[in-house]
Amino acid sequence: MSYIYCAIILGVIGFQVALILGAPWGRITQGGQVDGPLPRSGRIIAAVSIAILVGMALAILSADGRWPGWPSWTGWAVVAMNAVMMVLNWITPSTAERKLWGPITTVILVLALTVHWL
Repeated sequence: MSYIYCAIILGVIGFQVALILGAPWGRITQGGQVDGPLPRSGRIIAAVSIAILVGMALAILSADGRWPGWPSWTGWAVVAMNAVMMVLNWITPSTAERKLWGPITTVILVLALTVHWL
């Protein structure tokens, strides 16, 4: 399950890279407040998100007994972060963002929980 989690996270990282490079997807990210490409501040947020996403993937791999072998609490911290992300994506004022990221973040949370329960 951790590999499926990481594959989805890799896709989300690809989305963030596209935002940084100027993809016109402001309506489906960061609250949907921007129509078109993100401004510089939004691109910086996307870059920071990449670092966080990498850390989350490594924590879930560790929780599954794989490299890099971080303490199990890091996986639980990621489960909590995933839960917050899921709620935020379901309550966003952006309908497009809610329709795209609500289901994706729900699957991500379920996968993270599954890693801890199996």
